[in-house]
Amino acid sequence: MKNKYFDLMEAAFSAYTEEHIRRYFEDVRAHGLTEHGFPRLTANIGILISHGRRRDLLPLFSDMMELCCKTIPTVKAANDFSVREIVACLCEVEASGACAEADTARWRSYLAKIEPTSCYSKFAADPSDDVRNWALFTAVSEYYRLCAGLGGSMDFIELQIASQLKFFDENGMYLDKAGTDVHQPIMYDLVSRGLLVLLINAGYRGRYYEELDALLKKSARLTLKMQSSNGEMAFGGRSNQFLHNEAWLATIFEHEAKRYASEGDIHLAAAFKSAAERAISVTEEWLGKKPVRHIKNRFETETKYGCEGYAYFDKYMITVASNLYAAYSVCDDSIPSSAPTDNIAHFQTSEHFHKLFLRCDGYALEFDINADPCYDSCGLGRLHRAGAPSVIAISCPCPKSPKYTVDIDEPFALSMCSAIFADGVWRFAADGKGKYSVTESGGCGNSAFATLTCDFGAGRVSREHYTVSESGVTVSVEGEGEIGYVLPAFSFDGECYSEITLDAHSLTVSYGGFACRYTTDGTVLDLGRTAANRNGHYRAFLATGSGKLKLKIEIIKE
Repeated sequence: MKNKYFDLMEAAFSAYTEEHIRRYFEDVRAHGLTEHGFPRLTANIGILISHGRRRDLLPLFSDMMELCCKTIPTVKAANDFSVREIVACLCEVEASGACAEADTARWRSYLAKIEPTSCYSKFAADPSDDVRNWALFTAVSEYYRLCAGLGGSMDFIELQIASQLKFFDENGMYLDKAGTDVHQPIMYDLVSRGLLVLLINAGYRGRYYEELDALLKKSARLTLKMQSSNGEMAFGGRSNQFLHNEAWLATIFEHEAKRYASEGDIHLAAAFKSAAERAISVTEEWLGKKPVRHIKNRFETETKYGCEGYAYFDKYMITVASNLYAAYSVCDDSIPSSAPTDNIAHFQTSEHFHKLFLRCDGYALEFDINADPCYDSCGLGRLHRAGAPSVIAISCPCPKSPKYTVDIDEPFALSMCSAIFADGVWRFAADGKGKYSVTESGGCGNSAFATLTCDFGAGRVSREHYTVSESGVTVSVEGEGEIGYVLPAFSFDGECYSEITLDAHSLTVSYGGFACRYTTDGTVLDLGRTAANRNGHYRAFLATGSGKLKLKIEIIKE
């Protein structure tokens, strides 16, 4: 795995031509260091060079490193993120002897001048401060500096950590958004826990070590249940569906594999090691597509399709390499992996993340019962089968008011969800017009199951019962009057179209050598609308019936 992490780092970096790097460098020279994308690129070039790769870029790297090390102490440019990566790079360069000692000594002298209050953009001055995970980034950066003999204050580091302890929920998941906002982003939970992993693996055994270690241990086994059968991290909130996502997941899993190996629980250690391998297989698959994109679609990079304003290529493509290096730094290749033996899994998060997960025999489902309309929608927002294209059924919901770029004129909320016919129109649970609750969930025999209730108001309630087994997913919907169940049909990934076949009682989507087949005892209607998510376009269909409706969903190889 260590070799694979480096191979994939180099593959991610290959998306940048030397001309692109030089152009980026000139822009930073002209306008100054304003954010962490450029130092991140610099650090990854240096790390690759230190491991015998891309040595053709050594002169360019030296100039870039000079600018970064000299400038970082003098400007606030999201250095909270950058310092850790630049220090790690410096240590790798020194260990390999890739650069002259005079250069590394000079870079050390610059980084030793860092004063936290004038270098970092956000930090806690008091444990009660609400800085969120910027303080974690700052703490890890300062700890790396301390370990490298470049200064740093343990009291300052402990203060940053102290300010974070109140932001973990009862499952040990990190709450990134402030106040009473219940729409917590999954990626920022993983990032924050990943930073704790890096802190502990760098040697932190300070005042809060035992508390942080307990949080990581509690949350990690639940994160296993949240990982899809295709290896992907859960959907939910901002910065999702990018290629850098699964590397943070792998970082957490590699850490837990080491934990349980040290405790003598080889079975659980192997399970975490296998989960890390599945996560990285997602990154590997996407990096194998040419040209390389930094998000899980095939739209031209220049369109920024699926991206928030801050999630541009230059920053987030190299983030793939950075996060792979994080996983590499934690990885222990002496730990074996094993095929998953926990065939059935179910887990409901706290209300802050409002997700329900079911998994059985290669099928994995993720529900959102209180979605953020800017990023997701309510209902069944993910249905994966191991080995099949993640998008063929649905991999993340289509939001009503996306805070990321799409190319359709009238976005609308789309997921697999129930619907009612009232006052001459269909009302869909996906757009928040119904209030979801989970009545039950569990596993029994060779299947996992859940029942969700959706209250549409005015006495109209639908009940959705799901059973997941080796043969697929069965859905039963009950309600008064005319009811429906929404069927998304993946249609376009930015480069390729699917083939969609419709008849009265079935809908089939063919894509990537697989078919997603919906069959029902009701009638399937084409709603004549196209929705969009980060992965591409989906056409909307509706299975309808009176009082009761049954469906079967299966994904098969063609």
